[in-house]
Amino acid sequence: MAKTLIEIKQGLEGQVGRRLRLKANGGRRKTIERYGVLAETYPSVFIVELDQDENAFERVSYSYADVLTETVELSFQNEGAMNEGALIAEQ
Repeated sequence: MAKTLIEIKQGLEGQVGRRLRLKANGGRRKTIERYGVLAETYPSVFIVELDQDENAFERVSYSYADVLTETVELSFQNEGAMNEGALIAEQ
């Protein structure tokens, strides 16, 4: 389990360009699940380009703190199969 924002950021930097499943807390007991590609990482946030056929908008951004507090969970695909372990569990 990642313990610091720096470890989360470094873990994501190595995953840029990979497909992922994103589960986010939508508030009021809603969970949002989307699919896309990790596009870019910045000092405070990361950008995910979403699949166009499933979503009304192209890109979303989240902070590394969202991953740390488990507001956002990322699962990366492995060679055609979805990896069920979250990013935090991989580290």
